[in-house]
Amino acid sequence: MDSLGSISVFVQVADTRSFTEAGRLLGVSSSAVGKSIARLEERLAVRLFHRSTRSITLTAEGALYLERCRRILAEVEAAEFELCSAASAPRGKLRISVPQVHGLVMPVLTEFMRLYPDIELDVDLSDRMVDVVEEGFDAVVRTGNPKDSRLMARQLGRFRLVLVATPEYFAAQGVPRTLEDLAGHACLRHTLHATGKLELWPLQRLADGSEPLLPTRFVTTSIEAVHHVVQQGLGIACLPDFMVREAVEQGRLQRVLDEYLEYSGTFWMLWPSSRHAAAKLRVFIDHLCLRLFPVNDGQ
Repeated sequence: MDSLGSISVFVQVADTRSFTEAGRLLGVSSSAVGKSIARLEERLAVRLFHRSTRSITLTAEGALYLERCRRILAEVEAAEFELCSAASAPRGKLRISVPQVHGLVMPVLTEFMRLYPDIELDVDLSDRMVDVVEEGFDAVVRTGNPKDSRLMARQLGRFRLVLVATPEYFAAQGVPRTLEDLAGHACLRHTLHATGKLELWPLQRLADGSEPLLPTRFVTTSIEAVHHVVQQGLGIACLPDFMVREAVEQGRLQRVLDEYLEYSGTFWMLWPSSRHAAAKLRVFIDHLCLRLFPVNDGQ
């Protein structure tokens, strides 16, 4: 009885939520996948998936079994890696999720690909709050404070939010000197994927306790789009300092009202604590920690 093979099939189905897609990735037919899952459920005397014509979802027992199976496969992979004669060359597939800040992460990822040609990257570019364990990610990069006890965490770097616009925009519209001055400017805004609400600019309140008035000219779900529009001289944007640092240093963008902003954030690398840190994951974590914020001054 090929227990390990059936476990691999089960994990692939759990990750893809599809017999057909799991079969494609494993190089077998969807019917073979279905039969493997059926035999596994019969042997365990428990149902692992809820099946319908539209979807496949894990049962409570299946979710519990999945966590154990991931540990088993990770340990097998680690054992094989240690015994492999080519152990000096990390290899295999890494499924990761990183924020949609292409200018920050993509150069680091492409550099990693050149350094480790035997590692296949499956990259989810998304700002949504993924479930690292349930969705089968090897590692994710996110902001905020880690709260999931199932995950290991390593700090990658800190950043600040800053207000910027082009010198040409300020020449035409004037440079805001106080928070009240923002009421006379075009504000370029970003909406949060999780809530659909506008991302708040972390500004101090006015003397009367009210929030500054921010006339909105442009709204988008993409922070990269905000970055593009602000560089066209069409308004003021609130963006992470790492995204605008080069343009500010070159004089293409100008920071304003720094003393009125009250926010700094942290990027974290997160990965399942139940998963053995295989060589491919270790080198990936080390690479991002070294390269994502090579100058980590927090400014």
